[in-house]
Amino acid sequence: MVNSPSPTIGIFDSGVGGLSVWREIVRQMPHAGTLYLADQAHVPYGPRSAEEILGFARSITDFLLAQGAGIIVVACNTASGVALRPLRAAYPDVPFVGMEPAVKPAAEQTHNGRVGVIATPTTFQGTLFKQLADRFGHDVEIHTRICPGLVAAVEAGDLDTPGTRLLLETCLAPLIATGIDQLVLGCTHYPFLRPTIERIVGPDVAVIDPAPAVARQTGRLLRKQDLLSHDTGPAHHTFFTSGPAARLHRMARTLVGYEGKVTACTWHGAELWTTR
Repeated sequence: MVNSPSPTIGIFDSGVGGLSVWREIVRQMPHAGTLYLADQAHVPYGPRSAEEILGFARSITDFLLAQGAGIIVVACNTASGVALRPLRAAYPDVPFVGMEPAVKPAAEQTHNGRVGVIATPTTFQGTLFKQLADRFGHDVEIHTRICPGLVAAVEAGDLDTPGTRLLLETCLAPLIATGIDQLVLGCTHYPFLRPTIERIVGPDVAVIDPAPAVARQTGRLLRKQDLLSHDTGPAHHTFFTSGPAARLHRMARTLVGYEGKVTACTWHGAELWTTR
């Protein structure tokens, strides 16, 4: 019996943050092809309205499906909080995987009952975070912080500069003062700052990146629908950006070692078109 090819995994984020999820998906499923779209024309999503973000998410989903994606990973906490449920309702035949702040594992693993979460304003304002906090926060203190400027720092490649360290120290100091022993990274950009974050919070604080769990869930969905082949050939990866292609190529090489082609695409009203 010949296995049919796995469906291409479509992944999107406002920028390069979703590469932290892409990296884990490729690590766990090295023979699965991917399509990655960075909506860098609109980065960051955090300060934008829910209506605007939902419009972007629907259009990007249409674009990735047209490019051959068979499953969509919303590799953005902000977009997941706003758009995941509407997307599943609008595309009932398409499997979706989204991000959620890892409140559950943090609440299960804390030793002193104090958990910190850093994320964008829209993530904290969304119903998903409130539901997680209500469900798993009964026996723990959940301390939240918005960290302005961190997404822009990652997009610029400023991962370990004095300016970025100052942003992180300012953001994290109030959480450290509460005595947290778990810190949830509630934005996919933040794992690229993890080494600096860990130096600031110290060895007694566990830093939780949800990307491995998201990759596992993607694999589970593919296996459940018998869509994950056992092909051992090389995987094909295609990257798109609504910003400058050279910018994404440079950052993808720096952050995750991607050396392939990056194709530019352009927003025309509510639609994304590739630039030929």
